[in-house]
Amino acid sequence: MWQFILGLVLLVFVVGAQSGELEVGDQAPALELVDQYNRQHALTDYLGRWLVVYFYPRDDTPGCTAQACAFRDDFRQLQSMQVAVLGISLDSVASHQAFAEKHGLPFPLLSDENGKVTAAYGALWKLGPIRFARRHSFIIDPESRISRIFRSVKPASNSDEVIAELVKLGAGEEGLSNE
Repeated sequence: MWQFILGLVLLVFVVGAQSGELEVGDQAPALELVDQYNRQHALTDYLGRWLVVYFYPRDDTPGCTAQACAFRDDFRQLQSMQVAVLGISLDSVASHQAFAEKHGLPFPLLSDENGKVTAAYGALWKLGPIRFARRHSFIIDPESRISRIFRSVKPASNSDEVIAELVKLGAGEEGLSNE
């Protein structure tokens, strides 16, 4: 019986991974969500600059905290490269605010409680009533095209991997900024 259940769960993952996944070069799906301070953020707000969008399962869990704190620790370097960072999960605005304040996170955490944006990026995992964001990260170029996708993310090293890829992509060299 347990083999059947395991097979069913694996099938859900495989089918979910193969159906409509985004690819490098695709236009990034639109997003319009509020952050931990109830400020609206849209993908169009970031036209003309590089953007890192990372999805994570839950505020204040060990892996999610490690990932967020790594981006926090590298935030000055990302800013110097003119790269914006957005974290997204299904958690509430209040949960994001507490998480950001507890760990001194200097970037927006967007609340996608209905999961529409998370699903558009192929990062929504659900099985019956259980749902959360998969740990996926995206580098989006200044024209809102996906330049790199990280689907197998290690929380503590994701920021380092993203920065290395941004350097390869030439982020920050153009001097592009909408500020």
